[in-house]
Amino acid sequence: MSAEAADREAATSSRPCTPPQTSWFEFVLEEALLEQHLQKPSPDPPPVQLIVQFLEQASKPSVNEQNQVQPPPDNKRNRILKLLALKVAAHLKWDLDVLEKSLSVPVLNMLLNELLCISKVPPGTKHVDVDLSSLPPTTAMAILLYNRWAIRTIVQSSFPVKQVKPGPPQLNVMNQMQQEKELTENILKVLKEQAADSILVLEGALKLNKDLYVHTIRTLDLLAVEPGMVNGETESSTAGLKISAEEIQCQVCYDLGAIYFQQGSTNAAVHEKAKEKFFKTKELIAKNGSSSLHFAIDEERLAGYCQACEVLTSSSDDASQQATPYSQIHSCMKSGNYQDLVKIFLEDNLTLSLPEQFRQSVLRELFQKAQQGNDALDEVCFKVCVCNTVCDVLRGRIIDIQFCQLFLKPSKEKIDFLLEVCSGSINLENASEALKRKMAAFLKNLCLCMEDLQFVFMISSHELFIKLLKDDERKLLIDQMRKRSPRINLCTKPVTSFYDIPASASVNIGQLEHQLILSVDPWRIRQILIELHGMTSERQFWTISNKWEVPNVYGSVILGIKDSLTRDLVYILMAKGLHCCAIKDFVHAKQLFAACLELVTEFSPKLRQVMLNEMLLLDIYTHEAGAGVSGERPPSDLISRVRGYLEMRVPDIPLRQVIAEECVAFLLNWCENEYLTMQVPLPLVQTNPYVKLGQLLAATCKELPGPKESRRTAKDLWEVVVQICSVSNQHKRGNDGRVSLIKHRESTLGIMYRYFGQFMGVFFSLQEPLVLTTILSLFVKLHNVREDIVNDIAAEHISIWPSSIPNLQSVDFEAVAVTVKELVSYALTINANNHFWLIIQADIYFATNQYSAALHYYLQAGAVCSDFFNKMVPPDVYTDQVIKRMIKCCSLLNCHTQVAILCQFLREVDYKTAFKALQEQNSHDAMDSYYEYIWDVTILEYLTYLHHKRGETDKRQIAIKAIGQTELNASNPEEVLQLAAQRRKKKFLQAMAKLYF
Repeated sequence: MSAEAADREAATSSRPCTPPQTSWFEFVLEEALLEQHLQKPSPDPPPVQLIVQFLEQASKPSVNEQNQVQPPPDNKRNRILKLLALKVAAHLKWDLDVLEKSLSVPVLNMLLNELLCISKVPPGTKHVDVDLSSLPPTTAMAILLYNRWAIRTIVQSSFPVKQVKPGPPQLNVMNQMQQEKELTENILKVLKEQAADSILVLEGALKLNKDLYVHTIRTLDLLAVEPGMVNGETESSTAGLKISAEEIQCQVCYDLGAIYFQQGSTNAAVHEKAKEKFFKTKELIAKNGSSSLHFAIDEERLAGYCQACEVLTSSSDDASQQATPYSQIHSCMKSGNYQDLVKIFLEDNLTLSLPEQFRQSVLRELFQKAQQGNDALDEVCFKVCVCNTVCDVLRGRIIDIQFCQLFLKPSKEKIDFLLEVCSGSINLENASEALKRKMAAFLKNLCLCMEDLQFVFMISSHELFIKLLKDDERKLLIDQMRKRSPRINLCTKPVTSFYDIPASASVNIGQLEHQLILSVDPWRIRQILIELHGMTSERQFWTISNKWEVPNVYGSVILGIKDSLTRDLVYILMAKGLHCCAIKDFVHAKQLFAACLELVTEFSPKLRQVMLNEMLLLDIYTHEAGAGVSGERPPSDLISRVRGYLEMRVPDIPLRQVIAEECVAFLLNWCENEYLTMQVPLPLVQTNPYVKLGQLLAATCKELPGPKESRRTAKDLWEVVVQICSVSNQHKRGNDGRVSLIKHRESTLGIMYRYFGQFMGVFFSLQEPLVLTTILSLFVKLHNVREDIVNDIAAEHISIWPSSIPNLQSVDFEAVAVTVKELVSYALTINANNHFWLIIQADIYFATNQYSAALHYYLQAGAVCSDFFNKMVPPDVYTDQVIKRMIKCCSLLNCHTQVAILCQFLREVDYKTAFKALQEQNSHDAMDSYYEYIWDVTILEYLTYLHHKRGETDKRQIAIKAIGQTELNASNPEEVLQLAAQRRKKKFLQAMAKLYF
């Protein structure tokens, strides 16, 4: 008879048919377990969920007569339920793997505590203080089981857990899950605090050289039926399931190894202990065989632990630890010996022993180190990536995207290394045909992807390529490439070098010109030009690309250079630098300008100053696009250079208008008002119109908070801008070819006004909000003073400007209107949330009959200053004029219900306009669905009357429902009525915003 059958027979024979003094419920539970799961001929393992059910029933709190919640009583019913849970675990032979997979931490903790209790372990006793050798076998085994579980739970909690996708949210389920989570965290906290004690208990268990016993169903029944026989039958004899000393040591060693390995992440020395325990486990399994174990050990996981410990504990002087590639790679990564690391990967390409995941993990670690600032690792990353890619090719896998990214800019060195890896990764004598075809296809596709002919020749002329591809395949590849580019003239015979290929001079010149167009490396550009001038002296190579543009003021000086090579080089370096600056590639622009400055310093002081000026402009752009974005002030050296440029008086130096514009705007943007108004030399103000304009703007902004009568500078700035906008019969053109935005004429105010029309670029470089608002309000005021204006545009600080112009006919108001539109559009690119600028934009659209766009910007202005209407819109934003314009927009868009609602927003409700709008039957808005936004009872009463008169019963009921809301009762306090109005305003404006945004 088997042990399990004996257990069942003993259990059934020892159980009375009708237990005395047992309730019906307890009896049914016991019968259900024993009859359904233990008395079958071949019983399936009882469901582990029975443990949960029994323990939940046993741990339910009770309620006394005063309705107070009490802890679960220690009565016979609860003891039987706990015993039934222990029987299910005993039937599973206390296999922790099975129990941990199916039971939560709180339930398993409760179960093992019950095992300790029934095994006569006194509660509150520290296990570390107990001598296991003096305890009965089942008691010692219960302590071991608990502490093993504690250690395993700590280790398991350190692993990442995949989140289970939750189903539909149910409040009671979520509360239960939260309670279980908190309970689990509390248990884990206690287990981690006691981890050191648990480790000592298990270490002590390794010194036990005797077999132990674990409770079975039979021993548990004996304990339940006659507790007095415990000492005589179950504790001091061989009752229960025998666990040999070797099996105990095997399990304990494995669990100790796992906890030591987990602790090694913070203490590397502990890895030695983990290694010792894991290898001891391995020896015990080899000695006794895994089939003899009552508790299974995952041998694959054990092998992984052993391998990891081998790597982590290896030393550079321990030759025995260097036997595996893993330990060698770990040692190379640790010591920074990347040359040997690449060699290991290259050698493994022949054996293909390293797993793909391991290769990728090493590459990821190298990329992370390179991204942290170690630029020397870029080459190592490339080499390891190439080794991995060739390995993937030989294994028939898809090429990784990282290889494609690293090969976006191939070089001769990269191609050489790739070919070296390909040659070293395949032994042509012993390789299978399948491997050869894979390598051939990879090299063939690589040729087809290459744009540079030199690299194609390097691959196609390599010995490996020639051996792998047949003659007809090579010819087909050449035909494919010839179709792709008619200028390619490939030789079908293998050659040793690119330079040995016979080609015409025109082909070589064309290839070099192509490289010259693409290159942004100044030294490479110089080298290419030297080669081109060595081939022909008849060409002007600065003309080969129509994208190379140099301002006319510089072109005449550069093209006056006598030496053709120097002329080409200076022109191309400057053109490429200006292009890089225009596309905000400031790094390459600086390199190109620096090379050009170094070149022209040798022979031309004039061009040297030109390059210094361009580098100043580049530094301004770099700061504005970089540190300036976060508000960081420019360095004092840059401010000094800007001042120096404006004060510079070197004769015959070609100057670009844009540099002066950006310098003045730079000083205004960084609030250098003290310099512009007080420190700038007087002769400079009189002779430099840019500085004069900046001074007037700075002084006006400085005096804005002052009294109105002190704003003399505002009047001076007004007069200057009026002169700028005066009509002329001709357009002025700047030295660099710019046509001025606004026409101008000769002025009696002096020579400086003659050129102000060219300086509108200053305004479009401003970023300081106050300066930008000031110049914007000036042009708005100038726009409003014309006689035929119908709709004024509102602006901040508009009152500081004069209200009239002596000679209106002299001002080009068409140009002024264009300037206002352009300025406000530019301002909104600087700050799209400035509500005053948004109102100006809305007014412009309103004045030009674009009512939908006007509403969009009126609503956006309100939204940005009220947290999307969750707060009250400030009254200086939504003035009566703005509300009336919104009303007119809605009216002209046939949204008449919106008109009626907006009439409530005015300081005095415009009933006349509201009633007239509601009488319109052809409305394009949502009509009655807007009634909930009306808070004025008079308008609602009129709506009720109107719908009754028209016989519109449904709409009348909606209006009655709206008017019947208690918060609109006229007897309510004023605060309640205002709150009701504010709530409806908010909802209405949010609905409007969703409609027009």
